[in-house]
This record gives sequence, structure tokens and C-alpha cells, in this order.
Amino acid sequence: MALPLHLLPAHVANSHTRIHVVIETPKGSRNKIAFNPDLEVLMLKGVLPEGHSFPYDFGFVPSTKAEDGDPLDVLLLLDEPVFPGCVVEARLLGALEIEQREPDGTVQRNDRLLAVAANSREHKALHTITDLAPDMLHEVEHFFHSYNEVKGGEIRVLRRVGPDRAHALLAQAMLEPLTK
Repeated sequence: MALPLHLLPAHVANSHTRIHVVIETPKGSRNKIAFNPDLEVLMLKGVLPEGHSFPYDFGFVPSTKAEDGDPLDVLLLLDEPVFPGCVVEARLLGALEIEQREPDGTVQRNDRLLAVAANSREHKALHTITDLAPDMLHEVEHFFHSYNEVKGGEIRVLRRVGPDRAHALLAQAMLEPLTK
């Protein structure tokens, strides 16, 4: 029997640098799709306003739990968007360490990992967050600001970090492996 998407291994077998990313929302989509672990399905969670769309594929690292209680979020650079539920091997470029204020006033961390598909042709020269154009990072941060404002919340980017810190954030979020 196959494991549910959220319980797949976080790391690619025999690799300390490659991770699995489960895509929830493809690049260019206005539909926010999220994995529901209770039902073990991908569900429509909301629709972005006209003129808004996801700038890159968005998903999560399986077998992780971030401070917000969900799996660790990943924005994935890929040559072409893939479908929801697709598992992509990736390597971390870095992360945006983010503090998020919810509409009810609670504040929590909700970091976003930045990664590139391991077999990307277009982005194969990218290895760290500093390889990304400053304008691109600004636009990604603006997307997350706008996305949260529409929901009545707000974010504050605490800092941009490289792949070593991103791997440390991943290690902190790792769940204990399932025993057979």
C-alpha cells in the first residue's frame, strides 16, 4: 500500500541535499489547492482575486510539520508548471523566514523554503538564494504579502537565508519516521 503524500520521505533516497516536494498549486493558478491529510486528498482551499496568481509552483515537503502546524511550505522553480499532487525532486536554494499575523491577531512563524527542481534545465545554474535576481525575490515577497492581505492577515519577512539555514529549518520540521 502506498503512503499518503504527506508521509512520503522528506529526503530523496541516498541524498542529503535533494528533497521531495509535493506540488499543491501550480504556477499561474488562481486556485489555492491544499492537501487535506485527514481525507488524504487535494482540495480547493480558495481562489485568489482577479489579477493574482501563484508566481511559481507551490507545495510542501512531506514528513514535516512547521510551526504553523502544516507541512513546511516550498516555492519551487521549475521550467513548466506541473499538476497538483506531482512529487518533484528538488534542491534547496534558501528560505524566507516569515512571521505571519492571522486575522484573529495571533502571530506565528510560517517560513517558505525556496527550491529548484533537480532536473530543471532553465534553473540548473541556481544553487543559493543569492543566485536569484533581487527583483524576483522582491516580487515573491510581494506575492506573499498580497496573498495574506486578501485573507485579512499580514506577513513580515524576517530575513532571507541560504541553503544551509534552509536545511536547518527542514531538519527542525522533520517528523519521526514511521515504523513498519
